[in-house]
Amino acid sequence: MGHFRPVPTIPGFLARRGFHRWWICALLLLATTVNYVDRMTLSLLAPDLQAKVGWSEAQYGYINAAFKIGYAAGILGAGALVDRLGTRLGYALAVSLWSLAAMAHALARSALGFGAARCALGLAEGGNFPAAIKTVAEWFPRRERAFATGIFNAGTNLGAVIAPLAVPGVALAFGWPWAFLATGAIGFLWLILWIPSYRKPEDHPRLSPVELAWIRSDPPDPPAGLSWRNLLRHRQTWAFALGKFLTDPIWWFYLFWLPKFLAREHGLTLDRFGVPIAIVYLVADGGSVGGGWLSSSLLRRGWSTNGARKTAMLACALCVVPVAFAANTSHLGLAVGLIALAAAAHQGWSANLFTLASDLFPRRAVGSVVGVGGAAGALGGVLLDAAAGNVLEWTGSYAPLFVLAATAYLVGFAVIHALAPRLEPARVGPRA
Repeated sequence: MGHFRPVPTIPGFLARRGFHRWWICALLLLATTVNYVDRMTLSLLAPDLQAKVGWSEAQYGYINAAFKIGYAAGILGAGALVDRLGTRLGYALAVSLWSLAAMAHALARSALGFGAARCALGLAEGGNFPAAIKTVAEWFPRRERAFATGIFNAGTNLGAVIAPLAVPGVALAFGWPWAFLATGAIGFLWLILWIPSYRKPEDHPRLSPVELAWIRSDPPDPPAGLSWRNLLRHRQTWAFALGKFLTDPIWWFYLFWLPKFLAREHGLTLDRFGVPIAIVYLVADGGSVGGGWLSSSLLRRGWSTNGARKTAMLACALCVVPVAFAANTSHLGLAVGLIALAAAAHQGWSANLFTLASDLFPRRAVGSVVGVGGAAGALGGVLLDAAAGNVLEWTGSYAPLFVLAATAYLVGFAVIHALAPRLEPARVGPRA
């Protein structure tokens, strides 16, 4: 029978339990940053490429939908693959493939070509979050996971800050194909850090006994089966998946449509996108870390997991509501501010939603559960992208899309609470 491993009580600086797990978290942050630089490059170049290639608003929506179709398939398969191969090999494989796919955009010369490249990129990038969430589950005790997730999830914003500051300059100086080649090549530099650095905590030569004891201070996980039939019969899986389905598309909307919104509604051009978009995602970085910090802080104060996670998620959902007015103002600063607040709230929500996977399921099942949820979120994004392009062609207004963004999180919160009212862990039994 398993037993609870106590954390040694020792004086002085050793009581800080060590820091190597935070180096692992930093590698996850870097990988997620690279991931978002690669996926955002097209959206930054889209207004100019649309004029050069000649796609319509609807076709641009379908190009983005192709990314999400690939992403849905990739994250669904990657979750199970990472659970079987382990994070070290699975993560390295995903980064290698998505870097090649990002570089392949340089060869596209039509809407169809860009759609194919986007689909390949989505398929490979689907490995990032299952591998990262599984790494957090392996390297952090439950009370630190939301904060660690918030830190690496901040890479989504860091990448979105770096991309608008760097990509337009490369495209203007050397031509748009070089923007894809340059950003795609960065992933191979990350592999130089990851391959020699990563091991499981029990096998890591640089991990102290004190830190290992802290990492393993939670009660041991029960045996977990990983079949889809087993996972999908649990309402906890559906709570996570439907939360992703309802709210992930809103983040995709900001990521892929914000440059076009600023170009169409506020007259910004490629050489002027950088600062407003960087501001949005710089503010969002604070939301990612702050949302994870809030629930982890409440846990340290003795709150239940249910109370801490849901308080943080409800606060984030309420902070999104003002974005409903973003399309109704002609003031650039106000529009950017409303979108920045909503993006920050999304990232705080996302940090806690991702952590629910490790709250509700054993470590062995986390990658698969995140894969199911990520696929649901991507499919929601497919529907929103297809709708967005047609809404813009029919109405000429972004207002309906921002109203949808404002309400999605409150609906998602209600669904999660209905399906998992106490956030009780799923009893995942033997393989079905």
